[in-house]
Amino acid sequence: MKTLLTTLTLAVVSLNTAHADSGPMMPRNVPQAYTQECAACHTAYPPGMLPARSWQRVMSGLDQHFGTDASLDAATVTQLGQWLQTHAGTYKRVNEEPPQDRITRSAWFERKHRNIEPAVWKHASVKSAANCAACHTGANQGQYDDDNLRFPPGLDARLRRGWND
Repeated sequence: MKTLLTTLTLAVVSLNTAHADSGPMMPRNVPQAYTQECAACHTAYPPGMLPARSWQRVMSGLDQHFGTDASLDAATVTQLGQWLQTHAGTYKRVNEEPPQDRITRSAWFERKHRNIEPAVWKHASVKSAANCAACHTGANQGQYDDDNLRFPPGLDARLRRGWND
């Protein structure tokens, strides 16, 4: 009975956790504050893209959030911090904490985008590697699979080569 209960618990938990390249990346229970506050300035990244310690540092440094003051009230910080910790990445490729806790500096991100020319990140229709929605049509829903890619507007043929890996 205990084994069955453990198996069922793990199955339920896995429905709400992030899985890279194999299903939904955004948990189903996204707090409204996460969408309102975080997605107001950038893609609301699925919490599974960073390990728990990275999210902890991000949330404790919102007054200097990558060069911007993104401070929130204490209750919102607690709510979002707990949610991010619960759904943080635990699978092999996300275990490593990336430099400066930047998703775009993580080993898995760099590996997945290794064929993208540096000029693409600076292109007017992309602006930076952090603008996932420029190429991933499902980014706002936490879907990053290769079947939902598009060329950002205005990219010439030379810059499109990175999509052919």
